[in-house]
Amino acid sequence: MGQKVNPVGYRLAINHDWRSKWYAPEEEFAEHLHSDLKIRNYLKEKLQFAAVSKILIERAWNSLRVTLFTARPGLVIGRKGSEIERMTGEVSKMCGGKQVKVDIFEIKQPELDAQLVAENVALQLERRISFRRAMKRALQTTMDFGAEGIRLRCAGRLGGSDIARAEWYRKGKVPLQTLRVPIDYGFAEARTVYGIIGVKCWINKKEEEPQKESRHGYTPGSTVSAG
Repeated sequence: MGQKVNPVGYRLAINHDWRSKWYAPEEEFAEHLHSDLKIRNYLKEKLQFAAVSKILIERAWNSLRVTLFTARPGLVIGRKGSEIERMTGEVSKMCGGKQVKVDIFEIKQPELDAQLVAENVALQLERRISFRRAMKRALQTTMDFGAEGIRLRCAGRLGGSDIARAEWYRKGKVPLQTLRVPIDYGFAEARTVYGIIGVKCWINKKEEEPQKESRHGYTPGSTVSAG
């Protein structure tokens, strides 16, 4: 089961959140869903060099908020905000003229973001760098930035061989069945001349320890009213 379930969907409402936040009646649900897919595909294609990790979409009655998580906010904003204005107009057209607001959230450490690590490895494979070298370098860089563990898996015609195969490397601890462990997951495709190579990445960020209660019944750092 651990190999077949998407790690993000498996951890929803535990330590991962939904990437589309809205409610719609049954007759409007399909329209909203396809609209979300169209927006995501458009933004991913337009910002393919801006290191966009994930796109969060929130809907209200007649407005829509799109939050872009990116490691290069300068490329998204453009000169004097020209790019972001153009994107806002295009997204508004896709939604039938609804009011659209685009927010940008900067990722401080892209080396600890699974989606960006997978995309980085895929980009190197497209540039004909050896898949073993690309994977091992990504593993080492992520561990150097303080991750508890990382696992990378590449599948396809690796090295241009006639028979497709899968190879994976792991460093540190990556317990996929332990739900309290904050596993980040990313997937990217490398479009090489031989065919498509899929790259999957799992990163185990440091687990947050629950605060211990003291003997007096309050957690350290909490405020206690006198009297």
